[in-house]
Amino acid sequence: MTRAVDVVVIGSGVAGLSTALGLAATRDVLLLSAGDGSTPWAQGGVSAAYGEDDPLDHWRDTDIAGAGFCDPRNVRALVEEGPQRLAELIAHGARFDRNADGSLSRTLEGGHSRPRIVHAGGDATGAEVHRALRTALQRTSVRTMTGRTIGLVQSDSGSVVGVLVETGNQLTQIDARAVVLATGGIGNAYLASTNPSAVRGDGIALALRAGASLVDMEFVQFHPTALHTGETSGQLPLVTEAVRGEGAVLRDVHGRRIMDGLHPRADLAPRDVVARAIEATMRRDGSDHVWLDATGVAPDVLRRRFPTVLASCARIGVDMVSEQIPVAPAEHFLCGGVRTDRNGATDVPGLYAVGEVAATGVHGANRLASNSLLEGLVFGRRVATALTLELPPADHGRSHEVALGEDREPERIRTILSRYAGIRRDGAGLNAAADELDTAGTGPLATVARSVVAAATARQDSRGCHWRSDHPHSDNRWDDHIVVHLDEQDRPTTRQLQSSKA
Repeated sequence: MTRAVDVVVIGSGVAGLSTALGLAATRDVLLLSAGDGSTPWAQGGVSAAYGEDDPLDHWRDTDIAGAGFCDPRNVRALVEEGPQRLAELIAHGARFDRNADGSLSRTLEGGHSRPRIVHAGGDATGAEVHRALRTALQRTSVRTMTGRTIGLVQSDSGSVVGVLVETGNQLTQIDARAVVLATGGIGNAYLASTNPSAVRGDGIALALRAGASLVDMEFVQFHPTALHTGETSGQLPLVTEAVRGEGAVLRDVHGRRIMDGLHPRADLAPRDVVARAIEATMRRDGSDHVWLDATGVAPDVLRRRFPTVLASCARIGVDMVSEQIPVAPAEHFLCGGVRTDRNGATDVPGLYAVGEVAATGVHGANRLASNSLLEGLVFGRRVATALTLELPPADHGRSHEVALGEDREPERIRTILSRYAGIRRDGAGLNAAADELDTAGTGPLATVARSVVAAATARQDSRGCHWRSDHPHSDNRWDDHIVVHLDEQDRPTTRQLQSSKA
């Protein structure tokens, strides 16, 4: 069975919905979904220089959190276009929390120099953003289809000209002038993650197999405070950074403050700093978690602002109002991904990427808190604008399929990546990981794991959320990116690409 449209958008999180919504008036669009992705799980909010805030301050905070490795032009687009995208989201019906005078309520999170994060439902921002975008999309002509994309269709000239979708026992080919990957990150490639299980790197693996470049795959961000439930794998509940923004502090098993003296912003330091401090504390104390102490925050604030966290804690028998919360780092966000330009174009004609699957450089070596939903809104619109102005030319040549392979022993792959390419890394461990992944198959988990390990091996300095104990210092003279491709034997190869600072 074959169908044809102008644009296929794969993924129904904030990036995919924003792209499809921006194209709805001008293009024939099909939105493919295998689930709602990570967007509905986002708690913290949307960071934007809205109102009296200064985009330049937001730019600085983003660059500092990104360890000076951000693409300045793309960060400028993020912070300058963000307020307009937020205003449009509100016009679509997004119900953000407001103060008594009707102004938007804003909170502070790690790495931010001022409160600029707007939120909804206290700590259910992602769900509200997702609801508003889906509702707006339902009023358009965009068609949706549920199924897993298992392959791309390429012409003999190399252009992507369609997708293969599996729905139940049926396989459908959809021809398109452009395919937009909005498939999210790689969360389920690790044992413990804040992402749902469907987020495992399919889009990254498809792009790589089609010949696209990956970049910055070594920069895998671990959220410092996932709820420690006793489970060692699967999706873990998030304890939003905004809890620390309201005054909660991190303590070790002896009750001592963890972040005192480690960073000027203490518990609100950038995520990579806090995650490393917690990991070091756990290793020192031989513990599997630390404590987040919110008992000094007013109970009415906790109940109003964090109903989702309160409910998650209650499910494991913890009352966060009167008891400390057990937390530990978990994989959270991929700062790298498929290399794109500012309009989402990859180096494969006809293939675009947006959101967490894409590497625009806005996150540098470590994402600033609450910039992810903003990225999806801003760059989703940029991709839509580019494809509204011009579609790639039709390619009627012969075509072939580029399909996802199969993973052998997925749990073993997750174990290898978690053991050797987590918060703490070293050359010996990364070499061991590469050897152990040799027989892991050719599926998305194995492809993602090999790519992360290859990039982490190549970058022999520590920067942002990539920390090597055998190269613990950042070499600020080395601003090159690590690019990953597949060789003819499906093995990742790396090269250096000079950073584009301007």
